[in-house]
Order: sequence, then C-alpha cells, then structure tokens
Amino acid sequence: MILLSGLVPLLGIVLLHLVSPAQAFYLPGLAPVNFCKKTDVSTTCKSEIFLYVNRLNTEESEIPYEYHHFDFCLGEEANSPVENLGQVVFGERIRPGPYKIQFLENQQCARACTKNYKGDDPISNRRMMVLKKGISLNYQHHWIVDNMPVTWCYPLENGKQYCGTGFPMGCLVRPDGDGCPINPMYNQPLHYYPFNHVDLEITYHSGQAEDWGIQFGNSGRIISVKVTPKSIKHLDPENPNCLSSEPLAISENSLKAGEQLNIVYTYSVKFIKNDAIKWSSRWDYILESMPHTNIQWFSILNSLVIVLFLSGMVAMIMLRTLHKDIARYNQMDSGEDAQEEFGWKLVHGDVFRPPRKGMLLSVFLGSGAQVLVMCMITLAFACLGFLSPANRGALMTCSMVLFVSLGTPAGYVSARIYKSFGGLKWKSNVILTSIVCPGVVFSLFFVMNLVLWGESSSGAVPFSTLIALLALWFGVSVPLTFVGAYFGFRKRALEHPVRTNQIPRQIPDQSIYTQPIPGIVMGGVLPFGCIFIQLFFILSSLWSSQMYYMFGFLFLVFVILVITCSETTILLCYFHLCAEDYHWWWRSFLTSGFTAVYLFIYCCHYFVTKLSIKDSASTFLYFGYTAIMVFLFFLLTGTIGFFACFWFIRKIYSVVKVD
Repeated sequence: MILLSGLVPLLGIVLLHLVSPAQAFYLPGLAPVNFCKKTDVSTTCKSEIFLYVNRLNTEESEIPYEYHHFDFCLGEEANSPVENLGQVVFGERIRPGPYKIQFLENQQCARACTKNYKGDDPISNRRMMVLKKGISLNYQHHWIVDNMPVTWCYPLENGKQYCGTGFPMGCLVRPDGDGCPINPMYNQPLHYYPFNHVDLEITYHSGQAEDWGIQFGNSGRIISVKVTPKSIKHLDPENPNCLSSEPLAISENSLKAGEQLNIVYTYSVKFIKNDAIKWSSRWDYILESMPHTNIQWFSILNSLVIVLFLSGMVAMIMLRTLHKDIARYNQMDSGEDAQEEFGWKLVHGDVFRPPRKGMLLSVFLGSGAQVLVMCMITLAFACLGFLSPANRGALMTCSMVLFVSLGTPAGYVSARIYKSFGGLKWKSNVILTSIVCPGVVFSLFFVMNLVLWGESSSGAVPFSTLIALLALWFGVSVPLTFVGAYFGFRKRALEHPVRTNQIPRQIPDQSIYTQPIPGIVMGGVLPFGCIFIQLFFILSSLWSSQMYYMFGFLFLVFVILVITCSETTILLCYFHLCAEDYHWWWRSFLTSGFTAVYLFIYCCHYFVTKLSIKDSASTFLYFGYTAIMVFLFFLLTGTIGFFACFWFIRKIYSVVKVD
C-alpha cells in the first residue's frame, strides 16, 4: 500500500492530464473541498471538518514521536490515512484528532477528554514524566485541517507577524524565570504549563457568490486555520471553564502518594468569513511571513557574480591562451621556424593513460550520473508545482522512485567509462555499480533506523517498509543497472583523439599550487560559495520543521552549481596540464567533489549555532543523515566536474596536430 500510494501522485498527474484536458486541472489530493452546514450536506459538499494530528518534533532533539506517545486525547486511529513512501521515510504519522468540528458551528469550551494522574501509580507517573520531558524539550504539535497546516501566529520584534506550522505542547519556566513568553501569567519557576486548551480560528471563503457553492446556501472553502494554545486550570472536569485566567501549573516534583492531578483538554472553534482571499491563495499568508525572498535574490546575485567571473576566466583561456597554443602547436613550417613542444601538448601521449583504481572511479561516475539525472527530473517536477508542500511526502517519494528507476544510466555510464580504461572485469563492474553506492546509503539509513527503533520514535521506518525498499533496490534498480551495463559494454570503446605511449612520461616537480591536494582543496570553494545561502533554508526545512517551497530559486542555484563545478574543474585541469601533470582522472572528480567536504563543515556549523541538541542519540542521528547527504552530494558534484574536464581534454587534443 505504501508503494502504491507513493506512485499515485505521479501517475495521477499524467492520467488527469490525458483524460480531461478541457476541465480544471488539480493535483491529485489537492482539489478544493466544499463545506456546507449539516442541514445542506450533499455528495459535493461536506459538513464535518476532520482535524488530523501528526508526529511531534523539536529543534532540541532529532527524535520525533507519535501523537499518542505524550498521552494526549486520541481519535479513532483505525481511520488514519495511508502515508505514502516519502511520508513514512520522513517519519510522518498522521492520525485523526479527537476534536469534532462541524462547518459554521462555533463551539465554546468543548471537552475533548480528561487525563488522570495518580501519585501512587507507576504507569501514571511514567506518563507524567514523558509529558514533562516533551514540554522541557519544546516538542511541537503539527496539525492538519483540509490538507492545510494549522498555524500558530505571533508578532516578531520588527512588528511583523510570523505564522509557523507548529505550536508547542507546553512550556517550562526556568529557575531564572525565562521560558514562557507566550503569557506573563506563566511565571512560576520550575513549573510546567501544559497547553491543554486551544482556540481554533477557521477562516473560510464563502461560496454564496461562487459557481461552486451557490446551490448550497451557507457554504465555503477553508483558507486558513489558526490556533492559540493556552494553559487553563479547570476546577470541574465535567464543566470546564475556558474563561478562567488561572493557568494549570505542574511542579517539577513527582506527585506524592495519594495525590491526584486531572488535565482536562478543551477546545473552542470560531468561524470567520473572508471573501477577499481565494482558495488558490490560501498558502500565501504562511509563505509571506517567512522573510526569505530578499535573501534568496541576494544569494542568486552572489552566485551569478561568481559564475560570470569564472566564465570570463574560461573564455579567456579558451579564446586567447588555447587559441594561441593550438596555433603554435600546429605550425607546419620549416625546421628553423618550428618551435619545440612545451606546455600541455607535451603530455599528449599520456593524458589518456588509464588511472589507478579505474574500477572504483567508473562505479562512482555511474552512481553520480544516476544522482544527477534524478536531481534534474525532481527539480523539474518541483518547479512545475507537482511537489509542493501541500502534496505531503511527494518530494521524497519522487526522488526515491526516480533513483530506483534510473539504474540504466548508472550501468551504462559506468560500463562505458570502465571499457574506455581497458577494463576486462565487466561482471565485477556491473555488480559494484549496482551495490556499492546504494549499499552505503542503505547501510547508513539502516543504522539510523536502529537508533530510532531503540528510542521508540515515530521516525523509525517499519520493517515492512525496509523490505519494500530492498525489493525496489534488488527487484528494480539492480536489473536496470544490468540492462544499462549490457548496452554500455556492447558499444565500441571510446576512441581518444591521441594515442597513449607505452612508457609513461616522468612528471616534473610541481609548485605548491599545482600539487594535487592544494588544487583539490581550492576547487570546492567557489561551487560551495554559490550554494551556501540556499543550504541554510534546506537544512532549516530538514531539521527545524520549516517549509521549503522555493524550488524556482533552487533550480537556478542547481544550474549555477553545475556551471561553477564545470568551469572550476576545467580551469584547474588546464593549469595542471600546462605544468605537465597528466594525472587528471581522479583529480577532476575530487576537485569538484571536494565541495561536499565544505558542505559537511557547514552542516557542523549549523549544528553548533542553530540547533540546541544535547543528547547523544540525536547527535548521532544528525551526523548519520548528514553523512548520507554529503556522500550523495560528493557523487553529484564529482561527476559534474569529471565529465566537464573529460569533454574539455578531448576537445583540445582533438584540434591539435600530433606526429
């Protein structure tokens, strides 16, 4: 079911486009829902509004938990929606909430449930400890209504309003009085204030003047749901009083024997009509409250300056230096006028000499080509709106399905490169291409999953899903890799423009800046400079539960990254060839691939400065998942640099005349 539900968004898009081109086009699951009063219910409108709860997480720990872990009121979990593959891998666990909401029916202080805690009950004490731990670590609720996140809006210091997609389950007042700025009445040091009451404000666009709602009377479409959490001490659990200003304060000390505590969970619902906002624009208020756009344009301009600088350097080399070199090398005059060979033409007999560890390099290049094509197609879908934040889990589902389906390019590229090296162990090449890089990613992921299993976290992928992932790997990706390798080995080996000498040429002593390690270290600086601002928003969406929706910016940055990696590698490759160093195969891969090392350093900086993680399990998880991301980025950037340098060298040696 998980795999099928993951493929539904991709297949549904194509089917809807083919079957009904003349009708309004909506992404699967993202079509507007019409709501009407209970007395006007029909097949085209609903009266009951379902509120779903998702897993809780925090910036102080990388271990998410399901909603029922913290002993909140539960809905009927048997009616939970089926998560797609991306949601399961990301640890989303969507369950029906306990709150009953009918369209246009305001509610005042409705009781969801009452939780009882007794001091002499070990199970009760454990439930209370879990609740207190969640409050102290600032775990955040994530609720969903009509496929929209329930938002908590509060003013910022600059006077603007920020609307986040999560809200805290409570707050703890520290010994110095800090910790609960939400309300000045929550001020008792070393006391916990659970938010046991929520005010839900549901804004809707009326359908009375619209074609879709004129027949229903009082109807509408939901355009926002905002929550205001409160802590209220209800003296009578059967008759809660939500107008009470006395908060529910729980001491950090455990309940004493015979002592009892009741936490009454209540909610109020208020409907507000707003015809100025259309349903299609209902996400705008969340996105506009995120002050990212100006920074994004600064990032793009910063990257473009780097690209223009590099392009100018490459153009100067290609149009002036190389042109003069080629003209000089191709002189066919008398012996007196012929000049002695020097520079990069001197190594023409060694430049295509197969490298050491050619098998490993071809395997990396095959997997890198797989990651590169996956990123390009995923970004194309995202820019077209198919992978928006409203389509939950679609981004990860699309990426994983594409990675599995692109085994053929991996096998083909690896086979072609390995055959050009003169390799004969084609069976080993195919097996390593299909096993090594996916195996590294799956092994790291499995170890992370074991840690999450040990912590009873909702982020732990079920065993059945792991089996499904293995089935995708060995049942789809591996056979496709064999198919690609079959066609790659059947083709003739790549013919290089110059012959390779039998005896290797001795490489002269190199200066510091033309030695391999300094060149590789310098090569990753400029590509990383183009992406580091964008990295902040990507890491915030991964670790801080912030929405990432700026795929247009990301696509531009990706294009700039490809250009920068290519131009940097070509420049350094040319300098090394002029220094008569022909060992360019691995160096071209590692030069741009070293950008991944700077990515890892930036992730460490983000961990120290932006997150408040203290426990060892969360630290291990953070750096484990970072290792997966860095490894894939290493394959991606290394492959870009290699093929740019490969094209450049074949081009320059194909136009020079060699005796």
